[in-house]
Amino acid sequence: MSPREGERYDRGRELMERILGAETAARTLAGFDEISPDFGTYVVEAGFADVYGREALSLPERQLINIAVLTAIGGAEPQLALHMRAALNVGVAAEKIVETVFHTALYAGHPRAGNGLAVAREVLGQRSDEDEPR
Repeated sequence: MSPREGERYDRGRELMERILGAETAARTLAGFDEISPDFGTYVVEAGFADVYGREALSLPERQLINIAVLTAIGGAEPQLALHMRAALNVGVAAEKIVETVFHTALYAGHPRAGNGLAVAREVLGQRSDEDEPR
């Protein structure tokens, strides 16, 4: 069996596609494949199958946690944008994304929250543009 076969990988890949969207999931894994295919397998199996697959928290709750943590640590703006888009994909309202980032100001500081809000402005602006009738 190859590293990307089996029930665990399949469960993780299905969740990854549900959360990120099939195109983003494929693009993410292709990026890992260029440097470390094993890391992509690890992300799918450990991250998505084993952690996201747990039932105590919903996918929207998990995405709000990701947004708070990534905002607080700073320096992870590409990942923050990815998880904001993922939050929208799993049904989180834009208002909750903004409020989550706002809340981090109390614990992580205003600069980190300000950076997070800048990412939210960009992501939510892109989403609004995509939702506009052409």
